[in-house]
Amino acid sequence: MQRIKGYHAHIYYDANTLEQARQLCETATGLFDVHMGRLHERPVGPHPDWSCQLAFGPEIIGVMLPWLALNRNGLVVFLHPNTGDDLADHTDYAVWMGAMRPLDLSVF
Repeated sequence: MQRIKGYHAHIYYDANTLEQARQLCETATGLFDVHMGRLHERPVGPHPDWSCQLAFGPEIIGVMLPWLALNRNGLVVFLHPNTGDDLADHTDYAVWMGAMRPLDLSVF
């Protein structure tokens, strides 16, 4: 869809799963055309947990979504499109893998 400019997959983790998250994100960058953001050791933006962002184009969503689903190994993944409507992207259009977490939507 032309309306979707790209996607962000936010990998959530804590002190006990930091290395697992790092490995997942680094493996993704080695396999796919994705950009890995910083590994945040505090909540950032609307995210309630520590997280790392994987950014990628719409042309690989059909590969990234199933790969993340099969390789997240218990980590929570919050995936959303980038349409220009941040609130809708993080609510109506979002996909959760694992337990849904409460986002801080006041930033939008």
